[in-house]
Order: sequence, then C-alpha cells, then structure tokens
Amino acid sequence: MSTEDNLRPESLIVSAGRPPHTVGAAVNVSVSFTSTYVAPDGIGYGRSGNDTWTALESAISSLEGGKTLLFSSGMAAIAAVFALLPDHSIIVASRNGYTGTMYRLKRLENERTCEVRYVDVANTDEVIEAMRGANFLWMESPTNPALEVADLPVIIAAAKKMGVGVGVDNTFATGLLQQPLSMGADISMNSVTKFISGHSDLIMGSLSVTDDALLSRLIMERKQGGAIPGAMEVWLALRGIRTLDVRLERAQKNALELATRLSNHPAVENVRYPGLATDPFHARAASFMKGFGAIISFEVKGGAAAADHACASSRLITHATSLGGVETLWERRHRWEGESSFIPENLIRLAVGIENIEDLWADIDQALRK
Repeated sequence: MSTEDNLRPESLIVSAGRPPHTVGAAVNVSVSFTSTYVAPDGIGYGRSGNDTWTALESAISSLEGGKTLLFSSGMAAIAAVFALLPDHSIIVASRNGYTGTMYRLKRLENERTCEVRYVDVANTDEVIEAMRGANFLWMESPTNPALEVADLPVIIAAAKKMGVGVGVDNTFATGLLQQPLSMGADISMNSVTKFISGHSDLIMGSLSVTDDALLSRLIMERKQGGAIPGAMEVWLALRGIRTLDVRLERAQKNALELATRLSNHPAVENVRYPGLATDPFHARAASFMKGFGAIISFEVKGGAAAADHACASSRLITHATSLGGVETLWERRHRWEGESSFIPENLIRLAVGIENIEDLWADIDQALRK
C-alpha cells in the first residue's frame, strides 16, 4: 500500500502527480513541450499523451475516484461524450443547464435525429419516468444557473437498474464536494477552466470514468478528434488544483454570508443558494454533498434593466461570464442567447471568489442601491 492510499482528497490534490521523493529530485513536474517521441515504444505522438497531462489527470482522478482524460475545453469533453452516442438515441437532460450543453443537445436533435427529453432534475419522479426507454442521462447538479439540486444517489441508482448510461457535469461542485462516480455514474465531467484551475487564465475540460472499455473509447475520441490541451495550460491547471481546497473553503464561506445578506436586501426578490437553510434544496444537498459551492443566483427587483445596471455598477466585482476563479464575477445570465426560458430575465449569477467579505458586500450593496 502506498502512502497515497491513506490520504484524503484534500491531501491528494496536493501530492498527486509529483515526481518520486528521491534525493535531489524536483518537487514539481516539468512542462513537457514535445509533439514527437522516439520509436518504437512509449507514447508515440503528442495527441496520444504527455507527461504533464498525466500529472494533472492523476490529481483530478484523486478527486473523482476514477481514471481521467483531459480535453482542450469543457465543451470538447462534453462533445466527446455525446459523440459516442448512436444516432436516434434517447437522451434525458436538464431543462436548465450550461448554454453550451443546450446548444449541443439541440444539434443532436437536428443533425442526428436524437430525442432529447428535457426534465426538471429537481423532480426525481419526473426524471425517473423520462428515463424509461432512454439510452443516456446527462445531469448538472447544482444546475447552471438555477442552482437546482438533483437527488443524485436515487436517480443514478434508478438509471442503473434501467440500463441507462449516466453522465454528470460536476463543475459547480468538483470532486471535493460530491463524487458522482462513487454513486454509480459512468462519467463525471469538469470544466477545468473553473474551480479546478481557479485563476481564470486557461480553457480546459476533463472526463473521469471507472470503466476501462469506456475509457478506451474516449481515448480514441480524443486522439482522433484532436481536442487535446496544451502542455503549458495543463501545467497551470496543475498548479491551480493544488490550492483548490483552500480556495473553495474560503469562497464557500463568503458565498453563505453573501447569500444570507442578499436575502434581506431591499433590492432583491429571491435568492438561490443551497447553503441557506431556507433554500428548497438545502436538505437534499446536505444529505450527500460535502459543501454547497460558491455560486449564488438571485433576482433583482426592477427587472432585466435593473439587473444589468447593478452588474455594470460594481467596482470590485467584475462584470464578466465564467466562474470558479479567485476573483468574484457576476452577470445577468439572460444577456446570452440560448439561456433557458425557465430562467428569470432579472437573474444574476454571482460567482463568489476569495476577497474580503466586507469589501464584497459593500460593492454589492452600492451597486444594487443604484
């Protein structure tokens, strides 16, 4: 048994993927800049592997509990999953979710004549009923940006009994807060761009699986599809994941405090954050998640114009899309074409960072009061 077998995920993300502890060895892996390898054995060619990839894949695997593949973006990872589905597949998916995923599902409907059954993932009975006769279930939980929480253990168990494949977008939670693979999911996807890298300076995605046959199919899809990450971006993400636990701990603490204060703000009419005891998904999230994440969604009184004006009036918080970095970002989600019709026009998604809580609140308060 190795030392790592006894370590918890918070320690593994710091130690995984490092060189052996030998005298004089480097503490960190180097960036492997090469596209070509000497024959006849080994990786062979740069689309097949890279030593820097291996280090980050090992670290993410320690979080997710499966074997991991890196991709050039989160969307590339999602596209690789959907590429494995045969034409005329029946897919069950959340009616609320990342707009890129929604676009990909629409293309599957239009170009490969797949049937997509959109469901309220928070309604467990509805999800299970929709899975009858389906091939694949794709879920986000918590959903983006509605912050609905699916009953993952129950739904995944039902899917397995029905022979339905399951993929989970784990970006909002990461493997620190929930592990879909341990619940029986076939695939756990992360937008490495977000919390895992944590510094808003790269684009990357990952897929983690437990089945070797599925892993082989995804390896071939990545190799032949060409959606591979650059070595320098991977090295930056590896450096970022080392501090994931402390960043997420601070961001979650900030998020709970901000959600609590927003709930009492005169300019706010609704707050969505599963960490609030009053949130409809609080008890469910607490039953299997190790934390509630660092994303808040809230609706501003005065409609879309008021929400846009608030976002444009911040001084510390950046008006920008994306999430998971050390800095706090916010935006009105319906400024993007393709956002779900179930999302209110005045909803702001607040991606909470690690700044001082009082500075964050002062900025939010002054922007909302304008």
